[in-house]
Amino acid sequence: MKAKTDALWLHLHWLTVLAEQGNFTRAAERLEVSKAAMSQKIKQLETLAGVPLVQRTTRSVRLTEAGEKLVQALRAPFAEIEQSFFAVRDSSGPLRGLVRITAPVAFARQQLRPHIREFLRLHPQVRIQLEVTDRLVSLASEGFDLAIRHSRTLPETHVAQLLCDTRTLLVASPGWLAAHGEPQHPSELSRHDCLYYPRGTEPPRWRFSDAAQPQQEIVVNVSGPFATNNSESIRDAALDGLGIAMLPDFSARQALEEGRLRQLLPQWHIMGAFASHVWLVRPWAARVPRAVTELSRWLRQRFQLENNDC
Repeated sequence: MKAKTDALWLHLHWLTVLAEQGNFTRAAERLEVSKAAMSQKIKQLETLAGVPLVQRTTRSVRLTEAGEKLVQALRAPFAEIEQSFFAVRDSSGPLRGLVRITAPVAFARQQLRPHIREFLRLHPQVRIQLEVTDRLVSLASEGFDLAIRHSRTLPETHVAQLLCDTRTLLVASPGWLAAHGEPQHPSELSRHDCLYYPRGTEPPRWRFSDAAQPQQEIVVNVSGPFATNNSESIRDAALDGLGIAMLPDFSARQALEEGRLRQLLPQWHIMGAFASHVWLVRPWAARVPRAVTELSRWLRQRFQLENNDC
């Protein structure tokens, strides 16, 4: 019997990953194995246990009562084993290991990737898996080590470090301004085509305060031919001459420097459109792999060299 139980450690670990990921496809990707191998291991474990551990559906899996009890008992010891291994492995030698990171589309493409590329040149034994998405993923359940968050609210159970500051800008192409005129006051925006980030079913409203008189607030109802939840797409629409766009500065910077966009109403502060900070977030853990720690430090240092501005 001992020989059989000795062979179960891999099966048991895979069961905990399946419970964490919620379906066989994501669990297999997390473990870097095939979906068929994942399914086979779980079936073997159920055969040896003599009871069903997983209830399968077409899109997800749910643990049975027996499976849930088993996973609950396994989580803490497996986490301790993993942390102990990483502590020993990372204590000396070159930096190595896999770091999974998720980041918003525009920020990843325009700001993050050059720094990651430089980090990998310095540490060739590190692998970085970057998921580019504007969806707020769950770091713990989807197996991410780090997340870039352009957000006002952060999960209390995570460790958050300031990466850089960001501003919201109003921009348009020189060609569009030549054809339609440049607004001199926020109230004039209601007469222009505006490109905006939709906020649910609420009608689009842009809020401003005067930099010289912060207590003076103006709310403008805007409309336009195009709205999307991706700032790069809004920027591209502005470059195509479709109207006036409201963007985070990191999406507009290059086009502004090249003269393909112009900033409008710089004396007015835009309120409530986008968050004013970009954060580096990781789940709390007693021990953090050295590759995760060093990548976090590297990114913070690189952005601080740029005056902490995105």
